[in-house]
Amino acid sequence: MAMRFGKSVAAFIAGFASLGITASAGAQEDQAVMKVERMSMELSGDIAEAAVKACRDQGYQVTAAVVDRNGNAQVVMRDVYAPEVSYRIAKDKAYTAVEFSVNTHEVLQNREGIGNTLNHVDGLLFSAGGLIVETGGGSIIGGVGVSGAPEGEIDRKCAQAGLDAVSERLQFAGM
Repeated sequence: MAMRFGKSVAAFIAGFASLGITASAGAQEDQAVMKVERMSMELSGDIAEAAVKACRDQGYQVTAAVVDRNGNAQVVMRDVYAPEVSYRIAKDKAYTAVEFSVNTHEVLQNREGIGNTLNHVDGLLFSAGGLIVETGGGSIIGGVGVSGAPEGEIDRKCAQAGLDAVSERLQFAGM
């Protein structure tokens, strides 16, 4: 029974590795205490605000959700006329990006049909518009998701505008 579980875990990790996701547990197993980097509320708010503004400037009413490294919502900003459902979709996109440590549009490009396979899992949504928030040192500290524009590519560009607005702060984070 233990052998079967081990093979299942190995297959699971191999599946994530095919997405470009690697497990770093082996490198950290000798550490008794590990440092966890977190975003400030101000940084999260600035990402969300810039993302919403980027879409608004194009005439789209959207919601931007910024989640922490654990996938918990830190800041959610919904524009006046953005549909209520855009809140859940934006949060799910951000959660999916941080949970898989990859931008959602990249998962879609690399794994055709993954949305059909996993979109039924609560909280996961493989749709363009979810991006990881990463420091200049390569630490993933959260995710941003945008929803409400007529297509995912527009959501993605608005989410990217949110990250671009704080890129200098992310580049030098933790230094």
